[in-house]
Amino acid sequence: MSNYLLCSSPIQGHAAPVIAIASDLIARGHTVTVLTGSRFRAAVEATGAGHRAFGGIADFDDRTMMDHLPERDRHRGIGKLQYDVQTIFVKTVPDQFAAVESAVAELSPDAILVDSAFAGVLPLLLDGVTTRPPVLALGVLPLSQSSADVAPYGLGLAPKPGPFGRLRNRVLNLLVQRVVFRATQRLANEVMHSLGRPTLPAFVLDCSRLFDRFLQLGPSTLEPARSDLSGNLRFVGTVLPPAPEAGRLPGWWSELDGSRPVVHVTQGTIDNHDFDRLIRPTLDGLADRDVLVVVSTGGRPVAELGDLPANARAAEFLPYDLLMAKADVFVTNAGFGGTQFALSHGVPMVAAGDTEDKPEVAMRIAWSGAGVNLGTGTPTAEAVREGVDRVLGDERYRERAQGLAADIAAYDTSALVEAELEAAVISRLAEAAR
Repeated sequence: MSNYLLCSSPIQGHAAPVIAIASDLIARGHTVTVLTGSRFRAAVEATGAGHRAFGGIADFDDRTMMDHLPERDRHRGIGKLQYDVQTIFVKTVPDQFAAVESAVAELSPDAILVDSAFAGVLPLLLDGVTTRPPVLALGVLPLSQSSADVAPYGLGLAPKPGPFGRLRNRVLNLLVQRVVFRATQRLANEVMHSLGRPTLPAFVLDCSRLFDRFLQLGPSTLEPARSDLSGNLRFVGTVLPPAPEAGRLPGWWSELDGSRPVVHVTQGTIDNHDFDRLIRPTLDGLADRDVLVVVSTGGRPVAELGDLPANARAAEFLPYDLLMAKADVFVTNAGFGGTQFALSHGVPMVAAGDTEDKPEVAMRIAWSGAGVNLGTGTPTAEAVREGVDRVLGDERYRERAQGLAADIAAYDTSALVEAELEAAVISRLAEAAR
């Protein structure tokens, strides 16, 4: 059995799959320590793993994200993505790396597994491979690796085949890397230099190429094909953390009896401060439809929704494993974790996301044929209604979602992650013995 250090940015969508992996590795007899935000201590310790917290600005609380991103609303589109990358993932590197160094010195892990956006391990990756443990990454976001076959990450553009598509991708990749993200690249290199490391050998969003192994979550069929993928990349399927405890089922649960289509809508637990972004347009747009709209407020009081149409029901939390088995359409702001959960149950989607990685997730939903991309995070009621009508009116969306569910079921994700970790450890021991 091995001793593993797992590291995650203190963001729910990043930490949840890492903690789920920790739980499985513990069950398989390994020793595991999870380095992440202090707010996840209870969740980590519940798995039997040890918990270590960051210091300084790296230990933020994603539930109050706007406290850490005071100028975020001044940016739009890919500019907002760049602001997020700089503020959340680059400027926190020194404090993250200090915690990594301390953990490695004290725990002597056989291998390290980090979430794919955890830049605090980059200084370690820039050291010689013989001076550090193997470092693997878990792709908790859509793959951001640049390619001649896809547009730059963050634009949410679907693949365009043929020579014109490759020309488009080449021009846009050069523009994003050398102009749009130039300041971010410069900042990342300044941080590396301040820590005594050399300049990054790759574009800041291409660091997936630097890991000993990169384990991308999701089925390969949800990711546009690339002819130039790095050789360290493996698709390992989907991590489905247990649905949060919802307590007793609401009194209206018996209405989910199949007598009319069920449309579920939520804004998750982070981007749920303004219900007018997605939940209210969904309620208003479907008020005259013969469907049952089921709302999860992500923990906020249901009363904050205001008056509900006659065909709507709401709760703060709902058991997703039970709900998705009854849902006909999922209206979502395109979080990667929620999307994989819905697809694992074969539920087609109407996606409306325009922040963080959400444009990329929404593009993949539409590109894969599993749903409709509304192209905005603030759709009108009419747009949501038209999207839901399209999905309910065309059985091909459900068929494609069910096909992706079968693809997901074909992976034994826990076994694959363990096997990749163990293989990395054995490979490093073999190198040391030469």
